[in-house]
Amino acid sequence: MEKFQAFAHPWWVNLLVFVPVAMYLVWRRDGLDLTLRRKLTIGAFALAFGFVEAAVVVYLRAALGDLPGYHGTLSDIRRMAATYNPAQASSPIPFPQSLLTVEVLREAATMLMLVTVALLAAPRRRERWASFLFAFAIWDITYYAGLWATVGWPASLKSIDVLFLIPVPWVSQVWYPLLVSALTVLAVAVAKRSSSMVVAD
Repeated sequence: MEKFQAFAHPWWVNLLVFVPVAMYLVWRRDGLDLTLRRKLTIGAFALAFGFVEAAVVVYLRAALGDLPGYHGTLSDIRRMAATYNPAQASSPIPFPQSLLTVEVLREAATMLMLVTVALLAAPRRRERWASFLFAFAIWDITYYAGLWATVGWPASLKSIDVLFLIPVPWVSQVWYPLLVSALTVLAVAVAKRSSSMVVAD
């Protein structure tokens, strides 16, 4: 059983927990011009995209030989999930050097897709930022849920994961990104609507 680790690495990754709190305080004061329909649309994109990201990791782990039982069924993989750990499977960075550049570019493309959705979702900067954070948070939660549902990882919220590789690897236990993402979804969901909200979308 892994010990609880209170902090992510590098140290500045821990500051991300303050982003949804700070944004909620701003949105509570100024409100957001995001209708429920827009939030649901952004959420639907993020749910689908999060599962696609989980599937990419499953395929990559299988290709690298770090996913025991993948020649069988998903049940076989889940039974053998105790040995599946993307943060420690091949090396501390779960990608061989030959694929590391591709993975960094994939992460950059992921961020570009989330930014693009946010730009399309709202006309003003405040709502675009909220849309980006909302999409990112739902995408992140769905990513972990997709991995757990398909291959049984993470085995617990204390499982170690490499969260991101840009500009350097971000490493933490799974509970940390899930906490930040849950707070972000909550902050956007409960933000009051701006007094200038246009009723017609």
